[in-house]
Amino acid sequence: MIDTEVLRAALPLFWWAGVLTVRISIIGILLSVVVGLVCATVRELNVPIARQIAGIYIELSRNTPLLIQLVFLYYGLPKMGLVLSGETCAIVGLAFLGGSYMAEAFRSGLDAVSSTQYESAVALGLSRLQALRTVLLPQAFITAIPGLTANVIFLIKETSVVSIIALPDLVYRAKEMMGVGYNTDEALLLLMAAYFIILVPVAIAARILERKTRVYIDANG
Repeated sequence: MIDTEVLRAALPLFWWAGVLTVRISIIGILLSVVVGLVCATVRELNVPIARQIAGIYIELSRNTPLLIQLVFLYYGLPKMGLVLSGETCAIVGLAFLGGSYMAEAFRSGLDAVSSTQYESAVALGLSRLQALRTVLLPQAFITAIPGLTANVIFLIKETSVVSIIALPDLVYRAKEMMGVGYNTDEALLLLMAAYFIILVPVAIAARILERKTRVYIDANG
């Protein structure tokens, strides 16, 4: 039986936990888009050393769990003399993980752009960087939207592990309720409701954006 008094008492804590989760998600995702865009750009321009570094980063990021990355940032870096707050570690970890997925989404978008687009831009006198910035990337971004939106939802759900570094996020509060008051049902109910409230609007917005993208692509060939 769900205890409504327990739910009412826990709501303020879950509210602020949700605010923290959303804040970490927004900043981390924005940074991951920037990182992904930089990686996709240097790989597309085929800059030798930068391309290799980007490739190593992508493989390292995609093949290590966020949990391990957070443990390294929060517990490992202080042993090297660099101390970061829990929230900073969560944002950096999310950006580090998400950057590789965003880079692959951008790469897929660039691969979908016809090579004649690049050749035409160069023929008009644009440099490789100018052609990439003004011709290829805008088209690639439109094509990559489904992959980018899927990554956004994935990264928001990945924030569920930041409680490992003692951040009072949604999962942390749920564990606290279960460990202190043994209110397992109430904790799980609030946890599911909170992620539902956060993720459903994002999923709906992503679906609308993808639908409009498909219409645009079909209309413009």
